[in-house]
Amino acid sequence: MSNELNAVARELVAKGKGILAADESTGTIVKRFDTIDVTSSEENRRAYRDLLFTTRDVENHISGVILYDETLRQSSADGTPFPKLLASRGIYPGIKVDAGAKALAGADGEKVTEGLDGLRERIAEYRELGARFAKWRAVITIGNGIPSDTCLDVNAHALARYAALCVEGGLVPIVEPEVLMDGSHTIERCFDVTSRTLHKVFAALYDQRVPLEQILLKPNMVISGSDCEVQASKEQVAEMTVRCFRRHVPAAVPGIVFLSGGQSDVDATAHLNEINRLGNLGNRLGNHPWNISFSYGRALQAPSLKAWRGESENVPAAQNAFRHRSLCNGKATRGEYSSDMEQQAVA
Repeated sequence: MSNELNAVARELVAKGKGILAADESTGTIVKRFDTIDVTSSEENRRAYRDLLFTTRDVENHISGVILYDETLRQSSADGTPFPKLLASRGIYPGIKVDAGAKALAGADGEKVTEGLDGLRERIAEYRELGARFAKWRAVITIGNGIPSDTCLDVNAHALARYAALCVEGGLVPIVEPEVLMDGSHTIERCFDVTSRTLHKVFAALYDQRVPLEQILLKPNMVISGSDCEVQASKEQVAEMTVRCFRRHVPAAVPGIVFLSGGQSDVDATAHLNEINRLGNLGNRLGNHPWNISFSYGRALQAPSLKAWRGESENVPAAQNAFRHRSLCNGKATRGEYSSDMEQQAVA
């Protein structure tokens, strides 16, 4: 099993490819559909995911798809279960296994992710349904006096216990400690908090005996807060992100798949490209010891969702938009993206 997990982890971060996060909870997908005035019925959710998963040539740039429990059990229009459909295209099906971030007792403004109870049994069921990797998200907020060490400790512990159970059950765990970009904090403050978070996460993974060769890390980039008066340039984002991760992420980890975290679709691609361009240059920071890719949700889907608007006749346009964003991000994993690509017609 360990050889299989090693191989899946490496293939998920193969150069030119990344992960589509299509694991929106029922509540989140309602908010997404509200922006296009579409009712979030089970059939509409199925139809929307179907158009994404059947997009022509998308397997050239998408290595895996994170699914929600409902989606893992749904099927394409022709009756093919989504996990089987994805696998037939060489795309690994994955599954979100956490139960969401809840208020942390005694810690105002901070959260802890729940879902460890019964996780071993759910992992066994998800693997039987076709999943080959999983995801658990911790949420870290930057604010006045937070995050506390307590918040970082409990979330790191939960991430590590989740990862250990996944490895035991035959799923590659994606470890997602997200330092939110919400707030007015500077990029320097984000650097400090991300450093603290990663330090505690990898200490907890070591304590729980999780083999790092069998995991992927899904973190935030080091970036200015969304309300910060001074927004860092893409070059500064890339350099501070690389410096932070080289300090705290062991080389044994096969890959880092960044989340977009509220960035626009174009900004998320441009930042990813600059991070990989730095590694290609082999500058004073050196070549990256891990493959660096993406695990984007909204940053991959937003143009497609806007084009679709719940109408079947718009499916080709929506698929073209998704194919284009997948291509752009695939190029960014090699440091080969340019803004000129955004001016090209999506044919």
